[in-house]
Amino acid sequence: MIKFDKICLSFDGKKIFSGLDLEIASGEKVVLSGRSGIGKSSLFGLVLGFIVPDSGSVFFDGVRVDEKSVWDVRKKAAFVDQDVSAGYGRLGDWFSSVSGFKANSDADFSDDRIFELMDRLDLKKDLLGKNVSELSGGERQRSALIVSLILKRKVFLLDEVTSALDKELKKKVAAMFFEDADLTVACVSHDPVWSESPNARMFDMEALEWKR
Repeated sequence: MIKFDKICLSFDGKKIFSGLDLEIASGEKVVLSGRSGIGKSSLFGLVLGFIVPDSGSVFFDGVRVDEKSVWDVRKKAAFVDQDVSAGYGRLGDWFSSVSGFKANSDADFSDDRIFELMDRLDLKKDLLGKNVSELSGGERQRSALIVSLILKRKVFLLDEVTSALDKELKKKVAAMFFEDADLTVACVSHDPVWSESPNARMFDMEALEWKR
């Protein structure tokens, strides 16, 4: 599904990757571990084409990620991080604006579907009437996850998406993604609920090897 082939990457003279090889198969749940600045989030930027490697290639579904294929990649993969930017205005209006894009015309943004996911993620329905700027970090994170689930993405790149949640919610969110066999998930998180999942594979970004 996602393959990093001999990736070399540096920023401002600092080497991030030197010949990185990593493959994430379809349906795998992978937790990327390592200290801050090691390059965990950079992997997601490489997949989505926001970062171009100095050398080497990234493949998504067997196709090399480049300026021609990257838009198709972004239609299939969802990226959600801890600093969700959901624009301005009411949350309900944000959901409506996303549903209004031509590319999302087949997505089910009905009230029933939104309410179902809000309930699963412990979000109150009255949040739809609140301005996005009034939402907590955890509420914005879960709202972004709702959008990605409605869009039926099959690949999820999750960067500290449970950082603002309490313990029980962390478990609930992790279970939603790691217990769904159809989803391919790569996760960066310091929350042990992800790494403790029996479905998780651990990749050590410092040793550049699988831990399990």
